[in-house]
Amino acid sequence: MSFKVMGLDPSLFENLFFQDEKTLKEAGVTRYAVDTNPGYPDRIEMRDLEVGETALLINFEHLPLDSPYRSCHAIFVKEGATKQFEVEDEIPGVMKSRTLSVRAFDSEQMMIDARLVSGEDAAALFSKMLSNDKVSYLHVHNAIRGCYSGLVIRA
Repeated sequence: MSFKVMGLDPSLFENLFFQDEKTLKEAGVTRYAVDTNPGYPDRIEMRDLEVGETALLINFEHLPLDSPYRSCHAIFVKEGATKQFEVEDEIPGVMKSRTLSVRAFDSEQMMIDARLVSGEDAAALFSKMLSNDKVSYLHVHNAIRGCYSGLVIRA
């Protein structure tokens, strides 16, 4: 089954880009000068940010559902990102280099399956999980820190 991996829409964060520290603090956001790679996985462009780039650490509601699974957690986004990542039948490096928690949701916004997988082996799992007609989409998280990583849908 073909799949598509999606990053977040940068318009969700534009109001925070290039704000002063006081405004960011009031919004509960922390700005970081990227000083190591890997270490700051951007959820918009779906890549580890390069040394010298700027990351915003944001508490993001990645599952704004009317469901018991409604959820939010800290994520990094590249300050000033303008293009949402989207790729078909490939695993972005930011996922490939990590252990992933893959969660399958149905049309009622209920989790119906969940698996741990090495990012290197994620393509086969994504295809297998999406071949189940009851699965509407997959949410992928970094298993160690629990951060939301990206959305996977049928291509």
